[in-house]
Amino acid sequence: MHIQEKLASTITQFFKVEHQLDVTQYDFQSTRKEFEGDVTLVVFSLLRYLKTNPVALGNAIGEFVENKLDEVVGFNVVKGFLNISLSDAYFLTELHSITADENFGHLKGDSEKMMVEYCSPNTNKPLHLGHIRNNLLGYSVAEILKASGKEVIKTQIINDRGIHICKSMLAWQKFGHGETPESTGLKGDKLVGNFYVKFDQEYKKQIEELKLKGLDEKEAKTQAPLLIEAQQMLQKWEQGNEEVVALWKKMNQWVYEGFEETFKNLGVDFDKNYYESDTYLLGKDVVAQGLESGVFYKKEDGSVWIDLTDEGLDEKIVLRADGTAVYMTQDIGTAIQRVKDFAANGMVYTVGNEQDYHFKVLFLILKKLGFKWADNLFHLSYGMVDLPSGKMKSREGTVVDADDLMVEMTDTARKISIDLGKLDGYSEAEKEELYRKIGLGALKYYILKVDPKKRILFNPEESVDFQGNTGPFIQYTYARIQSILKKAPASTVVSEYVFHEKEKALIKQLNLYPETIQQAASQYSPALIANYTYDLVKEFNSFYQNVSILGADDDAQIQVRVALSKSVANVIKKSFGLLGIEVPEQM
Repeated sequence: MHIQEKLASTITQFFKVEHQLDVTQYDFQSTRKEFEGDVTLVVFSLLRYLKTNPVALGNAIGEFVENKLDEVVGFNVVKGFLNISLSDAYFLTELHSITADENFGHLKGDSEKMMVEYCSPNTNKPLHLGHIRNNLLGYSVAEILKASGKEVIKTQIINDRGIHICKSMLAWQKFGHGETPESTGLKGDKLVGNFYVKFDQEYKKQIEELKLKGLDEKEAKTQAPLLIEAQQMLQKWEQGNEEVVALWKKMNQWVYEGFEETFKNLGVDFDKNYYESDTYLLGKDVVAQGLESGVFYKKEDGSVWIDLTDEGLDEKIVLRADGTAVYMTQDIGTAIQRVKDFAANGMVYTVGNEQDYHFKVLFLILKKLGFKWADNLFHLSYGMVDLPSGKMKSREGTVVDADDLMVEMTDTARKISIDLGKLDGYSEAEKEELYRKIGLGALKYYILKVDPKKRILFNPEESVDFQGNTGPFIQYTYARIQSILKKAPASTVVSEYVFHEKEKALIKQLNLYPETIQQAASQYSPALIANYTYDLVKEFNSFYQNVSILGADDDAQIQVRVALSKSVANVIKKSFGLLGIEVPEQM
């Protein structure tokens, strides 16, 4: 039983014995560093049960638990805070427990099954910096949910149809001269993305030509021949035209192969891909059923709507007058299909905050349709990633390409590592692998340490700093511990020990790991894991600077300090694994 559970049980006993009161809720905290103690009970919240002095109540509870629990060796009361000191035997038991548990902090899957959607790219362009934040958040949340004990399905819906896809296809037909990824040496997603940019360039030329002929801006945009041709191509696709569908399949395959290479380099994966070309008709039957049950209503023009004004939202269209679906219809149908496919209890949608309103409406509609699992839907809303150079625009070709950024991060890590001059004895292949791990680790940590809701101003050089709250700083600490462990003697069991305060502080920080995983899972926040790991590393470095590990005075100290170091390294590796970050064995 965890010490807080033991304390809670004993304090409940105190209230029943001393006051015949049934009190079971307590507010425990870690004791602040300026006070003596290990666990603090906030007494103020208990005064609603007893009209007494908080100091007197704190002293009475302290005396009771000190008499009842062997683990408690002292206490002090500061105003309404009862600071409880724990025994060395307790800390030794905790250390043995942590070192013996290979899966420390991670629970096995239970019956709850969650689906996490992330990435969901368009097949008309390569992945960019915004996609990187999306992928890293979604992948990390999926891994954290797994560690918290849930079964997880990672998924994406690939937006592989629509006018934007046809724009790339048409530009390739007109200006591509038969180019392929093989003939150009370009990744397929980059090749197709180039033609999306080419379409926009030529379209703008046509708009200007039409304006010179007397058309206003709006007329010119709608009457430009290229746009009309793209719209006609979309109609042909929807009608199943063999030539258009064949071109669509060929160019999409180029993109999929390019995406796969990016996903592999970024270290993310998926259990199931859904494609909009398969799902865009889903939901229409659900709308018909909702119309019958009164969830939706039909307007005079035949379009179908839902009125959410009573819930503080607007009226929302779910089917056009001509019977065609809108995005909301597709999302309703896709959500229902996913639950059928995987019997999921809930879903997490990793989508930027510009879609906040859309997901409020979607979740509310699904609840009104009577789906119980709709109570367990979550929009993992995140802010945009900005660069010092400003906002990115895909159609103008001013995005920061995901592949290029990963290469830049590796190059930055290479430059800084060479400047530091700590890689003697490494082969060239080992150096390149290390640069990759440092560069990608820096990128991922820099993005994931920030609360998802906040915007990020991304600075590559700042992220690869080997000091401060960065990925490389934590990776370096892990590598330092590995160096210690290589020189450590064989482990033996220590049965008695007097702990240094720095050792206790480290055990207390390690003990927060399981709780941090559960909090990060419930809040869908990798930032909690990232910043916990940084706090752990700071605590270890303080320990490292204040006590000798391998040069300690006796064997028991060496054994305990090596075990502590090993436990810290294991938690760093596990927590960074939840963030999708690799840790080098040496740096």
